[in-house]
Amino acid sequence: MNPLNHVAIIMDGNGRWGLKYRNSRNAGHKEGLKTVEKIIKASIKYKIKFLTLYAFSTENWKRPKKEINYLFNLLENFLTHRLNDIHNQNIRIKILGDKKFSTKLNNLLNYAEKKTSKNSKLQINLALNYGSKLELLNAFKKINKKKIKINEKNLEKHLQTKYIPDPEILIRTGNTKRLSNFLLWQLAYSEIFFEKKLWPAFTEKDYKNIIKNYKNIKRNFGKI
Repeated sequence: MNPLNHVAIIMDGNGRWGLKYRNSRNAGHKEGLKTVEKIIKASIKYKIKFLTLYAFSTENWKRPKKEINYLFNLLENFLTHRLNDIHNQNIRIKILGDKKFSTKLNNLLNYAEKKTSKNSKLQINLALNYGSKLELLNAFKKINKKKIKINEKNLEKHLQTKYIPDPEILIRTGNTKRLSNFLLWQLAYSEIFFEKKLWPAFTEKDYKNIIKNYKNIKRNFGKI
């Protein structure tokens, strides 16, 4: 049975679900947040220590401004009304990406990280305005500025995930088979599961089945 500490998820399909069932992409984002809460509960249930959620990429700024504003308002509302509950569940929140948002949202994100910093049951890494290529470039720039040797160890020390183990599992919903600039370094040996269901339709049962399948995989890491 393979150990499992870290699951990363590309939560794809909110907009398509919303258009199909509610005639609104924003309705899909709202429904997708319900799935996030279900998967957080399931992660605690299955004793997973790290859950990384790809919420907004550096490329997502190309989307309509109205949709972007709705997404950030949804996040603001969630943090405002649910942060105490998250904290009381001993969940830690960490933000991956550059916090180039409104002053209100930046303050909320900083407050959420600070308030939950000592929690230990589950760490949720929320990838916001995150792009793996930019993360790698910034890491190399830091190494170059310090004039230290370029090697795997030093590079990993300068990534935003420096204190986080690499994911054993990557899940991407939405019937799309690509990484979309997400954790390109960290996913080198992750087991990847592409799920046909759109994110709002993804269930705990689907999650459980993926975990079960993962635990039965023979992981060689280059060996025989």
